[in-house]
Amino acid sequence: MITENKIRVLVVDDSLFMREFISSELSKDSGLLVVGKAADPFEASDKIMEFNPDVMTLDIQMPRMNGIEFLRKLMPQYPLPVVVVSSVSSNVFDALNAGAVDFITKSTLKTETDKRQFISELVVKIKIASIAKVGQHKHTGIQNHIAKKTAGRKDNDCLIAIGASTGGTEATAQILKDLGNDLPGIVIVQHMPPVFTRLYAERLNETCAMEVKEAADRDAVVPGRALIAPGGLHMTVTKRENGLNAECRPGDKVNGHCPSVDVLFESIAKLKGINTLGIILTGMGSDGAKGLLSMRQAGAETIGQDQKTCVVYGMPAVAYNIGAVHFQMPLGDISRSIYDWSNRVCRQNRG
Repeated sequence: MITENKIRVLVVDDSLFMREFISSELSKDSGLLVVGKAADPFEASDKIMEFNPDVMTLDIQMPRMNGIEFLRKLMPQYPLPVVVVSSVSSNVFDALNAGAVDFITKSTLKTETDKRQFISELVVKIKIASIAKVGQHKHTGIQNHIAKKTAGRKDNDCLIAIGASTGGTEATAQILKDLGNDLPGIVIVQHMPPVFTRLYAERLNETCAMEVKEAADRDAVVPGRALIAPGGLHMTVTKRENGLNAECRPGDKVNGHCPSVDVLFESIAKLKGINTLGIILTGMGSDGAKGLLSMRQAGAETIGQDQKTCVVYGMPAVAYNIGAVHFQMPLGDISRSIYDWSNRVCRQNRG
């Protein structure tokens, strides 16, 4: 059997059923090779040294040491792409902050259809993780207390839109934490399943100067607020007599995603009389590239995250290659560029 080109996977889960189920199903994929299984982080450490896996799947809730603590100890010394396998919990964001590339929920594996979908998604995430950059140095961007002093209050004639996928939860959080509460309204599509978008928004709301919430249909897009598209719904922005509103509606997947960055960006490209800034961050695939091009062609300024700081340089690469990106820059520079754009383009609120 030829194994040279296969992705070598280590499966770590304290549940014997999950270990065997995941290992057995992953082994059916011709591009993967399960090189080992471990029941806890201590056993996993030994298996990592023994088998040198390309990717590890990791449960969070385990005896002796939980997955998050394990990641925090592992990543500084042995950066390894990790896909977290977790129940529905905000703990996944701690895992992503500790260095995991992505996560998948194992909450509903009751039917054969559930199991097939779970494995299908896990296989995709493992393959994406295998090409991801991990163990990246944390940013040195502007800090909240500086950010709050550098921006003036803005009228609602400006709009900032952000799209991201793999690696985007940390990238978007990094940007928002560097911003004050006195910038134009922000709308965000982060590829993420239902429930987790709400947990993510709530988590950011606790740590950011601005209000961050999961968007609801007809929510106002206003200065000082960031709206995150709910998992499973497409988000668009419309202009009404009372200002800008988010619309959140079900729909078919676009570029394999719902919510889709392209759907959001294309809606913004159609807005009249609004100054817009489009930002595309780390992620696999091409979602958002065409929409960002439409925004640029409609007069928006556009930013793409650079290859060096992307976990996966996919979406920003496609956007750059088709001419959708005005400025390509490191993640740590984007928050400052948002302020530069806002101070140049948006009218000062005189009220």
